[in-house]
Amino acid sequence: MKVSHPVADKIIARFKAASGKPLAAVDFIGLGDRAAIDQALSRLVRQGTIRRVDRGLYVWPRISKLLKQPVTTSVYSMAKAWARRNGLRIIPSGGYAANLLGLSTQVPAKFVYYTNGRTQTVKLGDVPVRFLNRGPKTMDVSGKIAPHVFQALRWMGKHGMTPANISHLQSVLKPKDKADLLKNMRYAAGWMQPILKQIAEGGPN
Repeated sequence: MKVSHPVADKIIARFKAASGKPLAAVDFIGLGDRAAIDQALSRLVRQGTIRRVDRGLYVWPRISKLLKQPVTTSVYSMAKAWARRNGLRIIPSGGYAANLLGLSTQVPAKFVYYTNGRTQTVKLGDVPVRFLNRGPKTMDVSGKIAPHVFQALRWMGKHGMTPANISHLQSVLKPKDKADLLKNMRYAAGWMQPILKQIAEGGPN
């Protein structure tokens, strides 16, 4: 029998607010003391309410209403939760960043992220994910989307950034994202700078 507990109820509410995204133990700070949170998480796992995919990393099981099958949690959202748990930054590597931005339909066979932590391979759920240590020129690019754009450009190369690709980024990036491109210009290779400026400020392609 499932028994309701105040901390467990707060954890469930936080999962529902996350709209299916995985959460790390650090995401529940403030819902109770550490022991109460750990006990509530363990109880919810035993009950099958949530699923543990790695130490301190949890997902809310979802079933597709159409297919009546479990909905797969995105690797990117799991990797971000893993990074929060460990107090690290991660950035999708080139080809994956291009795919996330809609610049490439190619789905990477392996999931690789750059990080300011140590190089390691971690299994998140059933998926092995490779985290590669990178220095300040990669990891100090700030903003939510700007790091993705930098990596996508490096992967596609100067001639891969066609007018259509530039127009696409001009249309999908928010003003804050474009401002971040300009703010981080010092981390860009020389050939990337005019392309980033064009994406951020508009103008003919």
